[in-house]
Amino acid sequence: MFKRVNANIDLPSVESEISSYWDKINAFETSVENRKNDKTFRFYDGPPFPTGSPHYGNLLAGVIKDIVPRYWTMRGYYVERRFGWDVHGLPIEMEVQKKLNLEDPQQIDEYGIDKFNEACRSQVQTNTENWEKITRKIGRWVDFENDYKTMDIEFMESVWWVFKELWSKGLIYQDYKVLPYSWAASTPLSNFEANMDYRDVEDPSIYFTLDARDDYKKVIRGDKFLVWTTTPWCIPGNLAIAIGKEIEYSRISIKNNFYWIASDRLFEMDDYEIEVLDTSIGKDLIGASYIPAYSEYEHLFKDGAFRIIHSDDTNTESGSGLVSQAPAYGESDFYALKDANIDVIADPVTLSGKFDSTFKELNGLNVKDADKLIMDQLEERGNLFSKTTEMHSYPFCWRTGTPLIYKAIPTWFVNVEKIRDRMVELNQSTHWVPGFIGEKRFSNWLGNARDWAISRNRYWGSCIPVWINTNDPEDMLCIGSVEELEQLSGQKITDLHRHYLDDLDIEIDGKTYKRTSEVLDCWFESGAMPYGQQHYPFENEEDFFDGFPADFIAEGLDQTRGWFYTLTVLAVALFDSVAFKNCITTGMILAEDGRKMSKSLKNYPDPEELLNSYGGDSLRAYLINSPVVRGEPLKFSEEGVQLVTRNIILPLWNSFSFFSTYANADDITFKDLEKASPVEDRPMMDRWIISSMQSLIKTVNEKMENYYLYEVIPPLMNFVDELTNWYVRSNRKRFWKEKDENDIDKINAFKTLHEVLLEFSKSMAPVLPFICEKIYQGLIEENNESIHYCDYPIADENLIDKDLEDNIELAKKVIKSVRNLRVKLKLPNKQPLNSVKIITKDKKIEEKLNVISDLIKNEVNLKEVLFDFDVENWISYEFKPNFKVLGPKLGKQINVLSEYLKNVDENISNDILQGNGVIVDNIKVSSDEIDIVLNKKEDNENQDIVDDFSLYLDTSLDENLIMERFSRELVSSIQKLRKDSGLDVVDRIQLTITSNDNFVKESLNIHNDYVKNETLAVELNFIEKETQDLIFDKNVSVDIKKLTNNS
Repeated sequence: MFKRVNANIDLPSVESEISSYWDKINAFETSVENRKNDKTFRFYDGPPFPTGSPHYGNLLAGVIKDIVPRYWTMRGYYVERRFGWDVHGLPIEMEVQKKLNLEDPQQIDEYGIDKFNEACRSQVQTNTENWEKITRKIGRWVDFENDYKTMDIEFMESVWWVFKELWSKGLIYQDYKVLPYSWAASTPLSNFEANMDYRDVEDPSIYFTLDARDDYKKVIRGDKFLVWTTTPWCIPGNLAIAIGKEIEYSRISIKNNFYWIASDRLFEMDDYEIEVLDTSIGKDLIGASYIPAYSEYEHLFKDGAFRIIHSDDTNTESGSGLVSQAPAYGESDFYALKDANIDVIADPVTLSGKFDSTFKELNGLNVKDADKLIMDQLEERGNLFSKTTEMHSYPFCWRTGTPLIYKAIPTWFVNVEKIRDRMVELNQSTHWVPGFIGEKRFSNWLGNARDWAISRNRYWGSCIPVWINTNDPEDMLCIGSVEELEQLSGQKITDLHRHYLDDLDIEIDGKTYKRTSEVLDCWFESGAMPYGQQHYPFENEEDFFDGFPADFIAEGLDQTRGWFYTLTVLAVALFDSVAFKNCITTGMILAEDGRKMSKSLKNYPDPEELLNSYGGDSLRAYLINSPVVRGEPLKFSEEGVQLVTRNIILPLWNSFSFFSTYANADDITFKDLEKASPVEDRPMMDRWIISSMQSLIKTVNEKMENYYLYEVIPPLMNFVDELTNWYVRSNRKRFWKEKDENDIDKINAFKTLHEVLLEFSKSMAPVLPFICEKIYQGLIEENNESIHYCDYPIADENLIDKDLEDNIELAKKVIKSVRNLRVKLKLPNKQPLNSVKIITKDKKIEEKLNVISDLIKNEVNLKEVLFDFDVENWISYEFKPNFKVLGPKLGKQINVLSEYLKNVDENISNDILQGNGVIVDNIKVSSDEIDIVLNKKEDNENQDIVDDFSLYLDTSLDENLIMERFSRELVSSIQKLRKDSGLDVVDRIQLTITSNDNFVKESLNIHNDYVKNETLAVELNFIEKETQDLIFDKNVSVDIKKLTNNS
């Protein structure tokens, strides 16, 4: 016997109950263990930073990384699900620095690297609880107990192995390069990190002058080179002026001063009275010298500094055509000086982004704060020509939120450019969802990849495993394992962090080797996670290759320049392979106002509070049925979560509640359900919903196998509508009528609904794990079972009846159209009508609708479905080219076709309608390439156009129809009274109706059985007596009495 459930459900409470049930039976562990001997399905869980609380982007990734593993587990695969933590790097360091009130590396060194790193370790361990709590609330099954952390010695050892493999392949090198630099974090960043956070900022835009030191060709001593820059703070480090050798420059006079500027930029001088005195091509200016604005580096003049040089990057699109070159702060500047054979550099800026004591007045100032003072100094010295500001896009540190600078610094690199073409080639074998992300965005990024700066001048991270000879910097040792380090150092190694290794020297043949001080970029570790999480190659070698490349990964669009990229670089470098076979890339989740979600602005609902209000299933359904899974942005809306709850989860629950209520009331047992007829012998609507279910299963499997989640959820959700609003509603009388021992129709209805609810719950279980588990438990006899132990349904092709599905779809169109007409004509569905007339020439439509006419009549309260084949009396046709299909084919000739189709005669119209197409200017156009629009011939409000046919609703009323309407209004009043009286939906009643109106009496005589059946009235008594109560403008009163078993 089935236990009855409450129709009103508190989703968060039920989900908590289900979570406890899963804990009790060890559901997650059992579901994985059950598949232990099956084929492996491997997915990579991109490790998040355990800082703060998970945001909606994390939750979205978590939901996808739960849906897909649940699905493949149910498909019979062994899917290990270990959570991972990216615990190294700036996010943790910044938290600890703030906590310890340490501003820069110098203060960290003074505090003690050992104490600082241990504080980082402790901070990691305090931040994970909230993640576990939220992950549980969204229903994600993942192993937190057997997690991996990038700070574990096993993980770090695998990272060392990766590094040494790259080293042995000649892909690691150290160089002095200009890199994006975070002064707030005191470390260089990689180029892809610099692209992660661009913001529009207002910066100075100045023209300043540098005086010619000597005569040089057409340059006269004292001439002023008019130089442009948007970074005044770089001027103290200026060592050259870059021009374009093919650009023409003009020597002009303004108030007895002489300036050089690109001729194409003379319009910048429109506010001045100028005279052009001479011109020179750029190459003839190369080699001229000038006096720097600051004299502190004057001694570098003898080494080649303070000259005019060429740069390929100089142009006349902006500025003056003369660009300040500070090689310590610009990559282009750095290489321009190198190309000019000027081997000098000047860097007065510390690792903390402040000026050192080289410039006394600037000492201790942050570079950005120094802009104003430098402009003031230039003005005092007569070097400032003009100043303004400009808005432009500028890179910020993605972790500290501060503006980046570019700074020359010794750095370790992976030679990505060496394997760049191979990365592009191999990427073609990865299946990307959506496709354009991989085929265009990621492929283009790989094609333009530059060598990857992997070292960081920080503390809490994997040490770069390179020991350097103290007397010969070219002599280096690269260590690839703990065992190797123990052998070379003679010491037991228990930890691979800086404070354990900084003082660990290696002595070989009288030579001392000290470790280079840098740590690895945490992105290097995230790219190494496939190896680190399994401690490969030191353990699990067979298991590793069983799941490499990974079958699946999923993260946000921003990871095309982050984790997806680092995974690809290392996999191609190590194994000449992609790292993953399938990748779902999600769009960005924004606040409802379209702006970035901001804690300070409070422009989005708190995730935990939202989960407490609506539950995890509602949030899962909302996220997965949104543009974000198509790689598009989502404006997050709490109202959207409400809608998904109301339109999907609650209707699904109502269908189950309906089943449990009437199955319980009729004492339906599993043995009863076994008596049901074979599917092929059941009524049409039973066969239809079962066929739809099987078609759905077939579609879902096809889409899931190809990771098209955005094509999975709509049909699943559409089926909820078919189940609740079509099947259950149109068949409810079969459930609530009195049970008869031989009533096979009732048993068939229960069996069908039970089968469909069971199969659909299994199909939906990966998406809505909580509600599907709850429904499943109410549909089975066994204890300690879980829906997630089940095999995922496989479509039974024998149960799919496409013709029947098409017929019902056609019927639904007619029903929806009639309902719309009723609303427009203000004729409620309670009012029976004589007929609807289907207007069409298509005999197939007649055949289909005849099969399902009873459904149409029942749903929209009609007596007949009629047909009229004289279409010309009702509609006219309008023909238009299908521009999407014909546009590329016909080009401008499509306009000729368009004009032709506007004026076709009856014969040509018939040719098009019969599928013969037309020929215009010797061009054959098929009927399929022509859009056919149906229009009403007359403005008849009872007529509607439905796709390729029309219909007409007969709204004339007679006495019989009005009596039937009254009976329905009476039933509605009785149902309301039942509800107000607190009666259960299955309670039987004694019904007494009082009236002295002959219309009422006659109506009841005709519709007595209908009224009794609809209201569960076992007995109906009529009292002919006057009453003041009104129903449908008739004097009638109603009284009900609940019947008990003893009544």
